[in-house]
Order: sequence, then C-alpha cells, then structure tokens
Amino acid sequence: MTAARESLLDAAMTALTTRAWAAIRMVDVATAAGVSRQTLYNEFGSKEGLARALVRRETDNYLAGVDRVLTQEGAAAAGPQDDAAGRVVAAAAWTLRTARANPLVRAALTGCWSDRLPAPPEASAEPAPVRAAHPGVPAQRAASSGEGPLPGPAELVGRFCDRAVAALETDWPEEELPALGAACETAARLTLSCVVAPTGPAAPVPAPAGSAVGQPRCEAEAEAVSRLVRGAFARLPAGDAAADTTSQGVRGRPDGDP
Repeated sequence: MTAARESLLDAAMTALTTRAWAAIRMVDVATAAGVSRQTLYNEFGSKEGLARALVRRETDNYLAGVDRVLTQEGAAAAGPQDDAAGRVVAAAAWTLRTARANPLVRAALTGCWSDRLPAPPEASAEPAPVRAAHPGVPAQRAASSGEGPLPGPAELVGRFCDRAVAALETDWPEEELPALGAACETAARLTLSCVVAPTGPAAPVPAPAGSAVGQPRCEAEAEAVSRLVRGAFARLPAGDAAADTTSQGVRGRPDGDP
C-alpha cells in the first residue's frame, strides 16, 4: 500500500470518529492527508471506493490481530492441548476490544450499519473451500481480493474459525481434529454473540458476595466470553482436566478444600 493511500485511509478513519460519513467531504480527507484531491480520486475513484477500501483495511487489520494473538498466546506452553483454549480466549478478547473501539469492525461483524457509517457494503457469499479439510475441520477460505465483495458476519466468523484451527492443528492428533474444528467454530460464534449483545456501557458491575469492589463492565464481558470459550474447549479430549484446573482457579480453593 502506498504512503499516500495509507494516509488517505487514516484521514478518512479519523474524520469518521467525529462526523457522520455523509458529512465527510473528499476534499477534506485529501487536505487532512496532505495530498491533492486528484490523488484521492486516482487512488479510490469515488467516495464509495474510499469507503470500501476503508472497511476492507479495518477488517483485514482485525483479522491480522486475530492471527497475532493466536500465535503469541501460549507460545511458551507445554503443548497444543494445554494452551488451545487460552489462545482462542485471547482472540475472542481481541475481537471484543476491537469491536468496541472500531465502529467499522463492529458493523462488519454484526451486519448493523448505523446512519453515521458508510452504506452497508455488499457482503460476500459463502466462499468455496480451496483445499480439502480434515473431517469436521472448516476448510480454509480463499484470501479476499482487493476488488471482491467485502466480508459479512458469516464470512468473518468463518475466518476467525479457520485461523484458530490453523494455529492449533499442526501438532494436534489427527483423530481429534474434528473436535478441535467444532470447538473453534463454537468459540467463534459465541464470541460474535457477545459482540452483538454486549453487557452494556462501561460501568461498575455490583461486587460479588465477599468482594469489596465492583468490576468494570468491560472486564465482566471479557470474563464472560472467556468462560464461554473455555466451555467449548472443555469437551475436547483431555479438556476435562484443563477445565477442572480453570474452575479451581476461579473458585480460589486448592484441591481437597471443601
């Protein structure tokens, strides 16, 4: 991506934080980016072209973040089954944070486009798989084309799932891959449900019994999605022990305590 193109997309995103898309003028975007209006039209062709490129960049950045946290989380863990849930929890938490902070990513994930945003783009149809997958494991989806339809909620959930499977399947026993694929898909859909129906605006949540301080709602939301994702992975072979360890940590009681 050229420096001018990146600067123009940055300027358009910054403008969108303070104004509705309909009120943003191309000349203002060009001025903020420090380029001519002709350069802006050369890069994107029209305001609609600018909007499409902006949505694509933001969704691509979101998916790159999913890849990043799936790779980083659990890198020092003993084995893939020990860190699988934690890595997908990290990707789910990234999804929640990004959806809260970025209105374009939230709209793309949920399909709910407010009148402050560009007109809803045409979402891509469910793509054909490009390689045979293991039984029960989602097939890898074709990489998005710069000129093709933009991803909709179903496509983004599928890409989240594909990335989770790809990050975890390398050393996973082949006979357990179908269960891994099912757990990743369940985790992806549960994460999206938390984006669609969040716990509410950031505000203190009443403190649990025995606790003196309430919990910020965003932290409660992150804990909720963590429990949901770990529940999906608890059904995997050898997952019961990990689930027991997690629940003991939540209860805060060592083994043998009543």
